[in-house]
Amino acid sequence: MSTEVKLLKNLISEFDRRVYEEGLVRIVKCLSFFSEDEVWERPNQNTVSIGNLILHLSGNVRQWICAGFGGLPDVRTRDREFAAVGGYTKAELIAEIEKTIRDAQTVLADAKVEDLVKLKKVQVYEESGLSIIVHVIEHFSYHVGQITYATKAIKNVDTQYYPEDLG
Repeated sequence: MSTEVKLLKNLISEFDRRVYEEGLVRIVKCLSFFSEDEVWERPNQNTVSIGNLILHLSGNVRQWICAGFGGLPDVRTRDREFAAVGGYTKAELIAEIEKTIRDAQTVLADAKVEDLVKLKKVQVYEESGLSIIVHVIEHFSYHVGQITYATKAIKNVDTQYYPEDLG
């Protein structure tokens, strides 16, 4: 196996780890602390709800990986992600983000080394495949951090992401 193929496989593995194994698990854990209604509460007019953030993550992954990287139709309506004030249960939010991640994993499973350097159109940008994957990992982690912070601030809980003392 060439070095390039190993790097591609490592990058896809890192996507799976950061987005699916860590990010999704953390979202599910945070949702467990909230009631169905609390998931849609907005602390103020300039802040979106946890439900909005989950819809936003799903839209971003679908647009950037499935459509931008994979060439599937771009069906995203970004404004709806932030305008929603309900309409999804916690279970439906989890199912939506999980399906989106699995669809992205399917796209990435078919990736070729040359896809990492090929320029692809996403939103108004021309991005390399590598840039698209890095963006999604970074963006996903950023918003999972916001969800985690909101959970800790609102519920005054230790999310216990780490089962043991790593220090």
